[in-house]
Amino acid sequence: MSTQAEPRRAAAAPARTGKPSRVLLAGLALGYFMVLLDMTIVSVALPAISSGLDAGLSGLQWVTNGYTVTFAALLLTAGWLSDRFGGRRVFLWGLAAFGVLSGVCAAADTLGALVALRLALGAAGALLLPASLAVITHAYRDPADRARAVGNWAALTGLALAAGPPVGGALTDTVGWRAIFLVNVPLALVSFVITLRLAPQTPVKQRGGLDGTGQAAAVVALGALSYALIEGPAKGWGTGAVVGAFALAAVAAAVFLGAESRAGDAAMLPLRMFRSRGFTAALVSGLLANFGLSGLLFVLSLFFQESRGYSSFGAGLAFLPLTLPTAVNPVYTGRLVGRVGPRRPATAGFVLMAAGALLQAPFTGDSALALTATVAGLLAFGFGVSFALPALVAGMAGSVPPELAGIGAGALNSARQTGALLGVAVLGAVLDLSPTDADGTKWALVVGGLTLLLGALITGAGLRGRPAD
Repeated sequence: MSTQAEPRRAAAAPARTGKPSRVLLAGLALGYFMVLLDMTIVSVALPAISSGLDAGLSGLQWVTNGYTVTFAALLLTAGWLSDRFGGRRVFLWGLAAFGVLSGVCAAADTLGALVALRLALGAAGALLLPASLAVITHAYRDPADRARAVGNWAALTGLALAAGPPVGGALTDTVGWRAIFLVNVPLALVSFVITLRLAPQTPVKQRGGLDGTGQAAAVVALGALSYALIEGPAKGWGTGAVVGAFALAAVAAAVFLGAESRAGDAAMLPLRMFRSRGFTAALVSGLLANFGLSGLLFVLSLFFQESRGYSSFGAGLAFLPLTLPTAVNPVYTGRLVGRVGPRRPATAGFVLMAAGALLQAPFTGDSALALTATVAGLLAFGFGVSFALPALVAGMAGSVPPELAGIGAGALNSARQTGALLGVAVLGAVLDLSPTDADGTKWALVVGGLTLLLGALITGAGLRGRPAD
């Protein structure tokens, strides 16, 4: 009886009076920052992990993609859990798991153990994103205060991207690659204490049953596709394991679509949402944006250290022309979207990202001209990211009815993380198939640039053009 009564008491708990503390927002945002930081801080530590655990290129792809597979596949289910058990409770669960798993990652002594822990870490990270937003939404009752709080929370995307490479490089050079995981432990602890003390109880919503078939099919599809793309160059594209993985991914994707068409209110992703051209364009474009961004971070991190001889910290600093615009420009982008709508800023962002990748492709040496092309290309890419991603969020929000806004936001984040997974896998395969590092980097940048040009075409044709509310 007590187990059943607890959710009802939580749902009926009165809201706290007065304005929520800034410390509470900082604690919630810190958890989100930690999740995003883990996506970028690993990139510059990859050569050190390779040396420490005797990992080849495919092993490094698994270290990166292990986190992304479960994070992308479980985001929508994490939203269901947040509704069903309360955002505050799920956020605390996620923080505890993320902190403990990060500490254990630092102790991993084999590649297999590290990849398995990264898979678990991605699942914990998926719990934090929708749950933190649910707590903010409930704590800030005034619409203006809520909008400012959500804006500050979302602005951490750029800060985490900017901080990841230099922080990861500095920790790797001074302490060792294991420190990039240990840094999450105190962050998780601080966020946990603040949330436990200051966060109000969040309502428990009555939701349909969990779409278990759809969830399992999503995990299998992404995992099998990752295996095929990562292991294909080494094992051979025609081998039974690789062909079987592609077939399994296709079957799992079909099962997912079938499950979503029959699940009704319990569907992870109601297929009727795809009747909106703007929603479909935002999802596909989000996938392509992170394909280019994560793929470029993976490829250039290895290139800077293995071909140009940079230290881990030097490689982190080399990414500053890309990361700094993402930390400061999204505020301007938000105002621009409010005036002209999401289509033009998103399209311009994709064009800038494509130009930034293609500009660097012919210059994979270490001459002064090549270094200048790298800085100019990364700067253009960074401004492109800062225009495209906020505009895609606005484009998605303006393309779905209000009652589906939460699912739409989760779907966009899942699409983006799926794109990150594919970017590392596909551009890593391009590296593996090339005779030299310089050739591999050149062709990976070309493939990434052309993919981003496709994103510009999709946003230009599919996103809604009017200003967003």
